[in-house]
Amino acid sequence: MRLLLAWAALVRSRTRTTLAVAGVAVAAALLLDMVMLAGGMRDSFRDLLLVRGYQLRLSPKGTLPFDSEATVDSASAVVAALRADPRVTAVSPVLGGQLAVLDPRRAGGPPVTAIALGVLPSVQGDYERRAGRDPTRPDQFVANEAFLRAVGARVGDTVEVAAGYDPQLRQYAARRRLALVGSARFFYTVADRPVVALPLATLQTMRGAEGADRVSAFMARVADDADVEAVRADVERRIPRVSAISTATALAQVEQRLSYFRQLAFILGAISLGVGFLLVSTLVTVSVNERVGEIAVLRAVGVSRAHVVEQVVLEGLALTVVGTLLGLALGLVTARYLNTILSDFPGLPASFSFFVFRARDAWSALGLLVLSGVLAGVFPSWRAASLPVATTLREEAVG
Repeated sequence: MRLLLAWAALVRSRTRTTLAVAGVAVAAALLLDMVMLAGGMRDSFRDLLLVRGYQLRLSPKGTLPFDSEATVDSASAVVAALRADPRVTAVSPVLGGQLAVLDPRRAGGPPVTAIALGVLPSVQGDYERRAGRDPTRPDQFVANEAFLRAVGARVGDTVEVAAGYDPQLRQYAARRRLALVGSARFFYTVADRPVVALPLATLQTMRGAEGADRVSAFMARVADDADVEAVRADVERRIPRVSAISTATALAQVEQRLSYFRQLAFILGAISLGVGFLLVSTLVTVSVNERVGEIAVLRAVGVSRAHVVEQVVLEGLALTVVGTLLGLALGLVTARYLNTILSDFPGLPASFSFFVFRARDAWSALGLLVLSGVLAGVFPSWRAASLPVATTLREEAVG
């Protein structure tokens, strides 16, 4: 009954109520987006690192994985040493490089240069296959959609590729015909860059002496009951020519670099919360001021102060809930749009997201705004309940 009375008071001025709900909705959308942004990048980065369950990355000493063109020699010995540790359940070596497609199907097109990853298909952690099969034979490879578009190739085609271009001699060190056996989505590369994956031994052979038994990085999967940090420390002690970084360490470094975004998200979220509070408080206060005579009559006929307080608080709460529900939907739409824009930032992996929806974020935003709506109704409800009944009735009768 009280809620119906509160709603009836709000619909008396439909335009004002609609504008207030719209303002709360915008504030709720901004608050949800900022909450999603504050934790989204961290969660997205963690999901990216753990997409295949590898908790350790090994790279040449003093570097980060694929931070430079440095490689680790005697890679087979490193793989054997890692596999000898019973706490390590899988090892995935990766060699990075470039391949040039010499005969793109695209009419009149120049050679297409693609990022090439030499992997062991059975344990690779760099892509997920979308169609076809993994490159299990030396003359096979898989590619992403950007490569298929650039080259004009389809799964099942055979293309001529080359590696090791010498700008002085203007020739490639190695050429080879490879069969495209599948399409894939690569986790750690930019979405619009052509990327291919082929057997590790094939890419090592094509790179000649500089690729012999060398890799750019290793990924290692640690058993669930093992201490990842202890394994990382042991690896660096036993294999001093590599640097090992765990997912936890990488996340800690990312946390430091993203602190600016978190602070910005916190400030904007606090501002949106404050704007929502002021909007509701202002509207309910104005509504109470317009109805002081009505409220005084209710008090005169025996309506309790508690009843008046509840009705006024419910007015603010109704405004907040309706605006918040609309704002949550608006926030999801704007987050998706903003994520599309920010994902085009150069150098970001295709799988990285700035805004990640989590149910607890939506509940947090909803809870904060509902709380602000209740608080926004406290002052006008106190004023309404404190009206001097006789004086107010006399002033209303005279005025």
